[in-house]
Amino acid sequence: MYDFAPDSALSKAELHGELLSAADAITAGESDGVANMANVAALIWQYLPDLNWAGFYRVIGQELVLGPFCGKPACIRIGWGKGVCGTAAAAAATQLVEDVHAFPGHIACDAASRSELVVPVLRDGNVIVIIDLDSPSPARFDSEDARALEELAALLSSRI
Repeated sequence: MYDFAPDSALSKAELHGELLSAADAITAGESDGVANMANVAALIWQYLPDLNWAGFYRVIGQELVLGPFCGKPACIRIGWGKGVCGTAAAAAATQLVEDVHAFPGHIACDAASRSELVVPVLRDGNVIVIIDLDSPSPARFDSEDARALEELAALLSSRI
């Protein structure tokens, strides 16, 4: 039984540290990537405030296919290079978007989303999965969030 309970009084940096520790603990020794993505999506949802979607898209061929997530139902398939998620996958680079309405080609799975952070998970230099976070608040994410999610992606690269 796992009992992860973030303290709302923690700073952003402390919450990020707690998220990474919890993700490490819950995925260590587990070889099922889908189970690990599901638990990590739940941890992200629990540890990071002001989200309306947190989850994964898996790389299958030249498109992204919905993986485990928390939030409203989402787009099932996203083309390579399309929207924020497809752009992150094609560029193999984090996308930090303060205003999704200003992002050319943004795909609106949830009209309430205003900002987005997408981080690719790489294995042997190839994108295997992307982590997608959406918020109803403009400019919800910053470089500190991006660095923490990039650390999470590095941790998960051999566990999903």
